[in-house]
Amino acid sequence: MNDRLPSGAAEPDHGQGPFRTWDGHPVSQEPPHGAMIVVYRCRGGAAEFLLLHRRHHGPDYMGDWAWGPPSGARYPGEAIERCAARELEEETQLRLRPQSVAGGSAEWPVFVAEVPAETAISLSPEHDRFVWLPLPDAAALVAPATVRESFLAVAQRLAGCK
Repeated sequence: MNDRLPSGAAEPDHGQGPFRTWDGHPVSQEPPHGAMIVVYRCRGGAAEFLLLHRRHHGPDYMGDWAWGPPSGARYPGEAIERCAARELEEETQLRLRPQSVAGGSAEWPVFVAEVPAETAISLSPEHDRFVWLPLPDAAALVAPATVRESFLAVAQRLAGCK
């Protein structure tokens, strides 16, 4: 499995080729290929982070790509800001304008979105469950390591929210 792409990215083991998503949608061949959105809420003076569990390997799968923040591929010609907003809405039904932040890469930039504590999440068919977790617990679930590193680079700056 490709260790360089976040959740929702092109994965050759799905038989769609290197520039298709797991469900066959086209992925931009030019960077950025997609975006990660770190979604957080403040509770009790600390941030909790939204992680989604991908359905396609089954509910018990805990390996690479099982848990991660909302993420997804950029379509050819799509602005990266539009990609981040579209993926967030597709995967969670949250209609927000995520803000670009330092911490990702040229291939997969990272965005952030803060939501009120009581915000409802409605999952897409790609995911079977979600959790809100404090940073140490969230970081322990996010895999592979390259995705965790990008997640942590941003999430660590948000952990002390008020």
